[in-house]
Amino acid sequence: MDTSGFDFTHAANQPPVLEDYNSFTSHPALRQATAVYGSQQTAMRAAAFGAIMGSRAMQQAGHLANKHTPVLKTHDRFGNRLDVVEFHPAYHEMMAVAIRHGVHTGAWTPGGSYLEHAVLSYLKQQIDEGSSCPLTMTFAVVPSLQIAPGIADEWLPRVLSTEYDERHIPYYDKKGCTFGMAMTEPQGGSDVRANITYAKPAGNGVYHITGRKWFCSAPMSDAFLVLAQTEKGLGCFLVPRFTPDGDKNKLYFQRLKDKLGNRSNASGEAEFHGAWARIIGEEGRGIANIMEMVRHTRLDCAIGSAATMQRAVAEAVHHCRHREAFGKKLIAQPLMKNVLADLCLESEAATALALRLAKAFDDAAASEEALHFSRIATAVGKFWNTKRAVLVLGEALECTGGNGYVEESIMPRLYRDVPVNAIWEGSGNIQALDVLRAMRKEPAAVEALMNHLHAAKGRHNALDGQLRQLQQLLSQPEEFEYRARIITEKIALCLQAIALFDTAPVAVAEMFCSARLADQRNLSWGTLMDERLADEITGRCFNG
Repeated sequence: MDTSGFDFTHAANQPPVLEDYNSFTSHPALRQATAVYGSQQTAMRAAAFGAIMGSRAMQQAGHLANKHTPVLKTHDRFGNRLDVVEFHPAYHEMMAVAIRHGVHTGAWTPGGSYLEHAVLSYLKQQIDEGSSCPLTMTFAVVPSLQIAPGIADEWLPRVLSTEYDERHIPYYDKKGCTFGMAMTEPQGGSDVRANITYAKPAGNGVYHITGRKWFCSAPMSDAFLVLAQTEKGLGCFLVPRFTPDGDKNKLYFQRLKDKLGNRSNASGEAEFHGAWARIIGEEGRGIANIMEMVRHTRLDCAIGSAATMQRAVAEAVHHCRHREAFGKKLIAQPLMKNVLADLCLESEAATALALRLAKAFDDAAASEEALHFSRIATAVGKFWNTKRAVLVLGEALECTGGNGYVEESIMPRLYRDVPVNAIWEGSGNIQALDVLRAMRKEPAAVEALMNHLHAAKGRHNALDGQLRQLQQLLSQPEEFEYRARIITEKIALCLQAIALFDTAPVAVAEMFCSARLADQRNLSWGTLMDERLADEITGRCFNG
């Protein structure tokens, strides 16, 4: 072969970088689900925000914030204690854009909704996981703060501000504030009842907290919700970085965690040496009161995993549309077409489930049944989307080949980032056991869930079969704990199928039922039996 005329300084047959696209309008399945569950206002805001999130500038900001990771500065040059976290300017840029567009406020402002929050968070997540963490906690802290009206009156105007203020100064001098959380301790982890950090009352709702936290999420935040022991059991406390007198609070960060992923976000180990705090609610009600925050962050875990899944699959589809191998584009190769369609089907199901959960939060304002449904379904959705996302990322990475495996690509970062959602706010076992707890102690939640599932009977034989199997499992309570994941998985698959029947063409929902719910389903990606819908399913996932 004569290669004398080739230009070896130019790499041929390479896809362009996926940038300067609209991550909302290029995603037909997301647009359709938004139209079904949301409003025209949400769609308009999402289209504007999607153009920003898909821009080269935001893509580059995500890259820089993860390349130049946060640094903890414990002391100044004179030896005075600082406990500040320094970030690359790109991190602050992403935070400022997200807060200005109300990613954290969508559920709480007049005319807004949880659905709006979900869609905006979904788009934001696709450029950077790490900076989504403080946004999620700032969004999720609202219902916990509302338990204490006096605290809410003081803090909510700053929490719901759309001005990002990165300055390390007292909260009452800031234009806007962000929140973090500190629950777990070295000896207990998810078993927070084993916590030994304690709070000593100082009068008028003020306490002094002493102890250690193993994971303090977003230590650069202006305040934290903290669990600490009291005479009546665990309490939930607000601990600001500065006391009302303007003094630095006695909250000290020992180090930042060196994590697998989520590296643009700081996570720290904290010590409290008589730190000033105010109690939220009553002593002994700490778990219940902080769980209002946790329930909302679990919603965002389900949303975030669906979003990361989508971004990875979009990268894979984009790559295969431009890359040629064995005489034609990769996307036209029958087996690759099957793999991509299978991944896109999974991504759409995860997205539909995440938005259905957000809709349940919205419906809960007017319906007790929707409230009960949201409580049990959120644990199911958090469990399932976070698990499936890890598997999808591995296959999507493979689709992009060596180009996707190198650090210049976004794929390694997505691959490292996605497991945290399965761990944060309770691992898979915790979610499955929460489903069982609801079944045993909240009959109204089980009734709401089963009403939702049984209303879908007759839509597909495989869905009916899953419902029968689920009913059989539920008739054997003595085996509940050992089979908790099986029960949760079957509920999740049924919820996804129903959400697809609500938001997607019937043929797509039926394809999902055949591929995921049938007794003869296959376990690996690229095992769809019917090729006729492959191009449509892939196009619904990404048409940029």
